[in-house]
Amino acid sequence: MISILITIIKVIILLGFLVFIHEGGHFIVAKLCKIKVNEFAIGFGPTIIKWKKGETKYALRLIPLGGFVSMEGEEERSEKEGSFSKASIPKRIAIVAAGGIVNIVFGLIVYFCLVSIMGGFTSQKIENLEQDYGAYEAGITIGDEIYKINGKRIRNKKDIEKQLEKSNGNEVVVQVKRNNQIQKFKVKPTAIPSKDTGIYLGTSTSGDVTTSIVAIQSQSIAEQKGIQVNDVILKIDGKDVENNPYKVVEYIQQSDSENVVFTLQRKDEIINIELKPNIIYTYLLGVQFEKVPNNFINNIYYGFWETADFTVSIIDNIKMLFTGKVSANQLMGPVGISGVVAKTKGIEDFIYILALISLSLGVTNLLPFPPLDGGKIVLLLIEWIRRKPLKENTEIAIQMAGFALLIGMSLFVTYNDVLRIF
Repeated sequence: MISILITIIKVIILLGFLVFIHEGGHFIVAKLCKIKVNEFAIGFGPTIIKWKKGETKYALRLIPLGGFVSMEGEEERSEKEGSFSKASIPKRIAIVAAGGIVNIVFGLIVYFCLVSIMGGFTSQKIENLEQDYGAYEAGITIGDEIYKINGKRIRNKKDIEKQLEKSNGNEVVVQVKRNNQIQKFKVKPTAIPSKDTGIYLGTSTSGDVTTSIVAIQSQSIAEQKGIQVNDVILKIDGKDVENNPYKVVEYIQQSDSENVVFTLQRKDEIINIELKPNIIYTYLLGVQFEKVPNNFINNIYYGFWETADFTVSIIDNIKMLFTGKVSANQLMGPVGISGVVAKTKGIEDFIYILALISLSLGVTNLLPFPPLDGGKIVLLLIEWIRRKPLKENTEIAIQMAGFALLIGMSLFVTYNDVLRIF
């Protein structure tokens, strides 16, 4: 009971705060643009607390899953002084975009501070070499510092991994710093095969690792064979995995046959599914890097690039959703977020999730889809190009159609969230 209460408090704090800074972004920019704000509310439903200061009514409502800033002339066009609809288009775009931008900036700052404080970064200076791997055979030596790969500046280990993945195993040109001089080497990355099923395993609500399937890659062999989210893997090729996801990976990789048999528990049913994993390759240079000295300058430098990678990964995940590489089943709403927050252990975990959700919320909110802020910006840009607004009925119809689709998506996401939990 106490753990449930703590989870509820954490969820309210997280969602309430992110909504507050999002709507606060709209509110502050509106005030700076001399737009009249009639109401600034956090939450939906019955009002808990309300007060009025100046021309604006402030309210705290019961359900902390949203909020709003109600501006004069926003919903219905108005000719009154300080009306949103009378403001210039650049000002209106700034007001609409402010919420998402605040969430993005906040998420990046928090993540940057978190990773910078934690430190533990890896440099590009080679500490050790694996024999029979590409770098060793090409003549790269211990003490060399990898500077560029195929002309791309290397700032951290992830940059190296990206360039090797892009190479698809083909020869790459590696520039290293040796004795303050740049030297070039042609390196054939070493391909390491592994078996891929498209299955992702997660953790229990108590934070323990489990063999419960939390997601399945879209169009993967697992999806094609009918494996489902929430299935629990009991055995691989008849070997008991003992509720240990590491054993699942180990048994799949060590399987002697092309096909692997999964024994799954689906609710009260035990089923066997046989599939042939895809062979994928990881490309390596065969190098190990020195740890970066844990000091202020290094932590700021590497923390910045770590944060940049974090941002790109969020954007890539959204791109994957729209290109079909990630299933819509893997989207997460307030219920799913609550489940994730419940698993956080300690302040670092909570702050990381806060930054992740803030950044995701900001990027998602700026997508060009009504009635999200990004969709409103598109309508404003159309008005700018046409030099006149759309008919009010047309604009309302577009917003309502988008709202209906958004409600449908929200119900779909919530349904999947509930299935994942129960």
